[in-house]
Amino acid sequence: MEPDPDILGVLTPETLVAAYARGIFPMVQEGRLMWFSPRMRGLLPLDERFHVPRRLARRIRGGRFVCTIDRCFDEVMALCGDRAGGEPTWISPEMRLAYGRLHELGLAHSIEAWPHDSVGAGRPVGGLYGVVLGGAFFGESMFHTATDAGKMALVHTVEHLRRRGFVLFDIQWTTDNLLQYGACELPRKEYLRLLRDAVRTECTF
Repeated sequence: MEPDPDILGVLTPETLVAAYARGIFPMVQEGRLMWFSPRMRGLLPLDERFHVPRRLARRIRGGRFVCTIDRCFDEVMALCGDRAGGEPTWISPEMRLAYGRLHELGLAHSIEAWPHDSVGAGRPVGGLYGVVLGGAFFGESMFHTATDAGKMALVHTVEHLRRRGFVLFDIQWTTDNLLQYGACELPRKEYLRLLRDAVRTECTF
């Protein structure tokens, strides 16, 4: 599918940065560009409230996967957008191009999980990508093609954000899968207060 130049013309880096700083994010659905600011916002804690399930912790210690950062950003976006049977996805060609621009500017990043014996060879088997503003990381989408690979990329991301001094991990909406890690929801007004402080925090990814 060819990208829609009108949609791509709106999804400039400047527009996206301004939107994220105000708690707004885009999706393309059925060829339409839509903007969202949920009434209740999902967050993953970056403190002791973040919980790694016991079984997953054992798998991580086993060293089955190795995680990398920004090894193949566009491929991670493509894999996040893959759907069985070729069903439509909100990660449209316009979104891939727009977030690719942010990646080139150092404002969007990917985390990849690989089998421990083939790091960088072939395609990653799990991963996620997101946008960074100051001390805020906005997780956009996650995928896996091997059991637990996406979960390991998520844990790696949280550990990395902690080391770098990030203060906010936005997940847009909570899901049953993310609740097991300690995900929570905040009313929009309270979220925006945290967001204002986070984007002023000086961090490098």
